[in-house]
Amino acid sequence: MRGPVGVLFAMLLTALVLGGAVPYGTGPGRAYLSYLVLAAQEDAAGAARAGAESRAAGGRVVQEYPQIGAVLAYATDGFADKVRARPGIAAVGATRTTPVVGPPRAVDGAGDFAAGRGRGRGSSEGSEGVEVRGGAEEGDRGSVEGVARRASDGRDGGTVTVPDPGEGGAWNLAAVHAGTGRPGDATGGAPSAEAMRRVLVAVLDSGVDDTHPDLRAAVDPKASASCADGRPDARTGSWRPDPGVAESGHGTHVAGIIGAGGRDGQGVTGVAPGVRIAAVRLLGPLGQYYAENIVCGMLWAADHGAKAINDSYFADPWKYNCPEDRDQAALIAAVGRAVGYAQRKGAVVVASAGNDGQDLGAARTDGRSPNDRVSGPATTRYLGAECIRLPGQLPGVVTVTAVNRDGRPSSYTNYGRGLVSLAAPGGDPDAGAQGAIVSDWPGGQYAVLAGTSMAAAHVTGAVAVAAALHPDFGSARLAELLAVTAAGACPAGAGGCGDRRVFGAGEVVLPR
Repeated sequence: MRGPVGVLFAMLLTALVLGGAVPYGTGPGRAYLSYLVLAAQEDAAGAARAGAESRAAGGRVVQEYPQIGAVLAYATDGFADKVRARPGIAAVGATRTTPVVGPPRAVDGAGDFAAGRGRGRGSSEGSEGVEVRGGAEEGDRGSVEGVARRASDGRDGGTVTVPDPGEGGAWNLAAVHAGTGRPGDATGGAPSAEAMRRVLVAVLDSGVDDTHPDLRAAVDPKASASCADGRPDARTGSWRPDPGVAESGHGTHVAGIIGAGGRDGQGVTGVAPGVRIAAVRLLGPLGQYYAENIVCGMLWAADHGAKAINDSYFADPWKYNCPEDRDQAALIAAVGRAVGYAQRKGAVVVASAGNDGQDLGAARTDGRSPNDRVSGPATTRYLGAECIRLPGQLPGVVTVTAVNRDGRPSSYTNYGRGLVSLAAPGGDPDAGAQGAIVSDWPGGQYAVLAGTSMAAAHVTGAVAVAAALHPDFGSARLAELLAVTAAGACPAGAGGCGDRRVFGAGEVVLPR
């Protein structure tokens, strides 16, 4: 294969190999994009319709989402326009901008949203960060909303680890426990261990290392899976991070903040120790959180009974999705349907506000999209307020900003009047272990990160405590309880948490 087409395929294969094991089949000199196809009817019949129209237009359907009337299809040029013209189709959108050599390869057992529900705990039993050097998100894409300090040897993607903190010095826990006592104590109206164990929270992220001593008892294998290619894969260990992909430790750090269990003076303790964690890996082998991965993860978590779903990332390849673009409008609709489904099933969807220091209610720039390109710089986009982050700016999502140890807004945090819900500890990326967040890291280690990713995790932990105290509450009542509790702890006046553009209702504290 010669000329520009040959160069394209060489670039594609290089990107696939560098991103981990090649997960795609091959085609005879063809380049595929992935598409989310949404029927007008948001149910299983709608999904069947979307699938039939996709196949008729030459697409290869690799996953159906009967919960929301949608499918994931791979196809070549001209597919979207063909399907958009068909009756009963509401939207079609390409979920990536750089083609691949074929659809994902078949995986035995993948694609079943009911998988794992009857499985025991299995083998794991007993077994959005900011660079901590400045305020910008990490790397060329940095979908997660947290940033690790670079390793001293300068290796790309390295993360500075710290000694076992011995459950000490956790300023962030002191902030969320203000006046409540600690979960598990007899004081402060804390829920019982039995009540906490009945609550499941889902961590949609880069994967969670369930062999970490602090998380071994927390991660529930029967509720965990990978959605790294848009298909639920519940094979044992599929939810664990891929060390070959940058940012793969992020989900373990987030999970530790939420639900790490205390170990008699060792490790870290989470906001909600004793909670069950559904580890749902979204980060794919190419280092992206594509919309189909988010849809898959949201539906998986909802169908497995999660009471809170943590989303510390933004959707790739567009940091902000604009409704005037037909592809991006379809991604907004697809992720919006999945979020709505989860909310109706009783889950509070929690998301990081982002680390750009931008007003989400104003015009802004995006200098990083599309971030799945294989070469060349991104073109700066000048965007209006109608362009939104996914999933954080969708209706009903609890969107979380970050504050430092002194309770003041972190310099990197996004904000916006009426667009953010709560503030929580995210830390200062320049303050090290004393002013950022220490939590778990793969391989039984501990790392220091700062970002709205960490802030969102604190709120997810608070939702878990609220759900344990009030098992009859639905998602709206749980979110309202957190808002009312935060507002009650916020002093009157313009200072501190009185700035609603940054704090929303206030800084999160645990309900009683």
